[in-house]
Amino acid sequence: MGTEVNVHPGHGKAGRQPTRQFLDTLSGHDDPGMFGRMFPTLEPLAVDDGPLHELADAMKDPNPGDPAGNNANVPAGFTYLGQFVDHDITLDLTSFGEKEADPTAVTNFRTPALDLDSVYGLGPDGSRHLYARNSASDTGKTPGPKLLIGKTVNVDDITGDHRNDLPRNPEGFALIGDHRNDENLLVAQTHLAMLKFHNKVCDQLAASGKPQGEIFEEARRIVTWHYQWMVLHDFVERITEKGIVAKILEQGRRFYRFKKTPYMPVEFSAAVYRLGHSMVRQVYSHNRIFTPGGLAPATLDLLFRFTGLSGGIIGDLAPNPIQPPLPLPVLSSNWIIDWRRFYQILPNNPPGVGFNPSRKIDPFVVPQLHTLPGDGGSLPFRNLKRGVLLGLPSGQDVAKAMKIKNPLTPAEISKGTDGAVARKHGLHEHTPLWYYILKEAEQRGGGERLGPVGATLLAEVFVGLVHGDHQSYLWLKGKSWKPTLPSQVPGEFTMADLLRFVGDISPIDGISTV
Repeated sequence: MGTEVNVHPGHGKAGRQPTRQFLDTLSGHDDPGMFGRMFPTLEPLAVDDGPLHELADAMKDPNPGDPAGNNANVPAGFTYLGQFVDHDITLDLTSFGEKEADPTAVTNFRTPALDLDSVYGLGPDGSRHLYARNSASDTGKTPGPKLLIGKTVNVDDITGDHRNDLPRNPEGFALIGDHRNDENLLVAQTHLAMLKFHNKVCDQLAASGKPQGEIFEEARRIVTWHYQWMVLHDFVERITEKGIVAKILEQGRRFYRFKKTPYMPVEFSAAVYRLGHSMVRQVYSHNRIFTPGGLAPATLDLLFRFTGLSGGIIGDLAPNPIQPPLPLPVLSSNWIIDWRRFYQILPNNPPGVGFNPSRKIDPFVVPQLHTLPGDGGSLPFRNLKRGVLLGLPSGQDVAKAMKIKNPLTPAEISKGTDGAVARKHGLHEHTPLWYYILKEAEQRGGGERLGPVGATLLAEVFVGLVHGDHQSYLWLKGKSWKPTLPSQVPGEFTMADLLRFVGDISPIDGISTV
């Protein structure tokens, strides 16, 4: 487990998975450290590899391009915003040996929080390689408040000075707070949007007369609070239910509880939050060039190739002059994203501008994630196997512990070709938690949103992560705080609002505002 490469979409290396032994050591502690269990007294579900392989194979989407499998409620950009958020709350570079030698020492582990340390690192002093030089003083010898932005290299007819890549070192590695955000192009462009968001707030503060020395901290606060509000209300409530955050804040968290310091529950990280794997599309409309009917559709394979971590962006090691498509020194200009295709920037896109919905939240995963490159194998099998190795309980036991009034019945779990395989092995009565969450979304949420177990646990964890952060808006201002930046609906703030505020909608089409 400790050295497993965990890919597609968005679970890279970095020693971020606990061992079963480590988790068992933590059971019963008020603040368990980096990882822990929400339901430590429930029995683990043991399933042999054979049934897990059969169930994983039955989870292959037979028609990945069928519009009937689309989730119009969730634009495809949220799949990769979810991946960005995952990397924000789970970075843990501590070795397994250190964890097991001191499993309850909270101070040795970075606690999960929606604090954008994947963007800010240790700030201008501790991570100055992430920041632009300070042009306002010291003749540029110190880092200023703004983050570095990388340039693209021009290819074909896409010319101009486009700052639409992550900043990179001379050999193409991204200079960002979490290297995993350069493993596919959609999460990389999401990270880039967050860099630009911070810089736009800095510009706004400078224009208002804020002293130079105060801009960074104020910008970070504004950006982080709006990001936290957006995650809770635009992301979490979109895949659960409207109003669930207010309900939890009013009634309290019943299952994700801690004394002082948030931890990462394995029921969340290894089951509930892996819902994103079912939302991944096999083909995207990325911009006017890479789209179905264009030069080529933006396949998952291509989206991994045009990165520095997974693909062929290799800096000075690339040929000079460049020989597109790959390898390249930096991202090529023809791969700059058109955000209108991934979020509802406009009520309706113009003719010819495709829009990508996510795939439904259900037990089906696109074929490419069943055959990962190298020796990666099947992602669904790896998820199911991880649940067994970590000692996760069955979905039925979790639903019972939560006192869910109408848990999934064996007949509901048995529905469909995938359910028939679950029934064959008795998994319709004792169901792996990850599969139960997806089946619940299919049967109770129509594939558009999570069911009662998944929605409650996901929302409680995110509310707890924000509330447990003593620099968050919930801790410092309370649940009545509202976003202040420009938005379509005053007092709210969505990812689409963020992109409109940044003003970089589709650079290759010359569209900055809408």
